[in-house]
Amino acid sequence: MYKDEYEEGRYVYKGRNPNNYITFNGENAAWRIISIEKDGSIKIMRYQEIENRAWDTSNSNNWARPATLNTYLNETYYNKIIASSRKLIIAHDFGIGAVTYDNDNLAEQINDKNTTTWHGYIALPTVSDIIRSSSDKEKCSTFKQFEDNDCMGTWMYNDEYWWYLSPVADTTNTVYGLVTDMWPFYRWNTVTDLYYGVRPTLYLSPKTQRTGGVGTKSDPYKIE
Repeated sequence: MYKDEYEEGRYVYKGRNPNNYITFNGENAAWRIISIEKDGSIKIMRYQEIENRAWDTSNSNNWARPATLNTYLNETYYNKIIASSRKLIIAHDFGIGAVTYDNDNLAEQINDKNTTTWHGYIALPTVSDIIRSSSDKEKCSTFKQFEDNDCMGTWMYNDEYWWYLSPVADTTNTVYGLVTDMWPFYRWNTVTDLYYGVRPTLYLSPKTQRTGGVGTKSDPYKIE
């Protein structure tokens, strides 16, 4: 875990395989911790996709509209989470601002992302989440560097196609997606036509307690 140099009081997990596995929703080691927020909440993401779905069937990249994937995650999927885990989830602000392709200033990108927020229970990982999960600051600390270098040595990467929460700047119907090891931030992802993997991302209450585990895949954190 590292201090997040872009947001004071925040800590993030970096590297190829940090000890950030957590058991949630009765799924042993299926989730991983992205960060500890300055408000004490814990941002987690399901490591494997739950299924492939369109981002929005009405051809809009506005998550707050709400997008159909937003509705699915916060109604159908949320209600399937077991009660003991659902009580730990808190509504939280998610940065849904647009990301400019190939930018080379992560601080500016994060500011743009947080300029527009959506308050709710479940969303998706953002482009800046995966950039900040890399421990190679010299080569992999901006969007442009991720595009130009081999920067997929981060725990958030898996060999699948999946959606980001981040829309592409100056468009109305495209968002970023990760396309195996070819394009970490593939931008021609039309929200209606493509069906990519969904990795639910949410915040746990600051009151969440660790009851066991050391964060490894074989012995993940256990919480209540």
